Amino acid sequence: MTPPLSTPVTNTQVSLLQIDNYGPWTTTPEPRREVDLQTLQSRLYADISQLVGNMDGYAFFARFDNMVAITNGLDRAAHACIQNSVGNRYPVTASMSFAARSSPVEALGVASRRLQEAGSAQDSTRQQILRGEPLGEADRTDHDVQIAHFDVNDATGKYTDELNEFDTFIHIEHGYAELMRYLRKAHDSLAFFVGGDNVIAVCSAMDSAAYRDTIDQVREAVDVDLKVGVGRARTAQAAGMSAKHELERCRADGSRVELGWE
Repeated sequence: MTPPLSTPVTNTQVSLLQIDNYGPWTTTPEPRREVDLQTLQSRLYADISQLVGNMDGYAFFARFDNMVAITNGLDRAAHACIQNSVGNRYPVTASMSFAARSSPVEALGVASRRLQEAGSAQDSTRQQILRGEPLGEADRTDHDVQIAHFDVNDATGKYTDELNEFDTFIHIEHGYAELMRYLRKAHDSLAFFVGGDNVIAVCSAMDSAAYRDTIDQVREAVDVDLKVGVGRARTAQAAGMSAKHELERCRADGSRVELGWE
């Protein structure tokens, strides 16, 4: 079904970064200290986030040895630059693949298959693979990327100031898990926890009703109340900033959903 004019079709470029041969590397020549592995992963994510962010994209850590980025505007050379930076600064290399589709889930699926076809993530001979074709300038529009910024209602009052930190974490994670699951299943969208009580999602062409449906689902399933601000733009950074402003409107007005184009 063709979306209404108020919700143009998205065209999201999604990139997958995968550390090469990471599992075997962590145990060769003997198991490495977990604290060192955690430090490497967190520093690598911070660097990838900054590199992609400096090019107007968003990067998310996923499982840390795999990272997902929204990279509208990044061409093949930009991806190669990110790979080279990793190879120059870390004792590991990274392979990357990217694709653009109207559905973020489909784009990530294509990018994933391209890496899988190049060899296993634990194959020592698969190093610094780079596959994908960037979204051409002629095909780009000002509404290609739709970013939603979700926030738990009164997380401080309900959880942080009332429960111990681990129980608070459980409540927030339950909300995130249900939101992530439902957005992927019902709306072909990808959601990522970004700290505190915040989740950022890269979405398909969703309208107000779709976001309200999602918030209702999370509340009914795990008793976590959410609000969301949504922006759309040519790049992930611009769409994300619009989403943050719309989330502030939710906080000021007490609303559940605010869209930057309404």
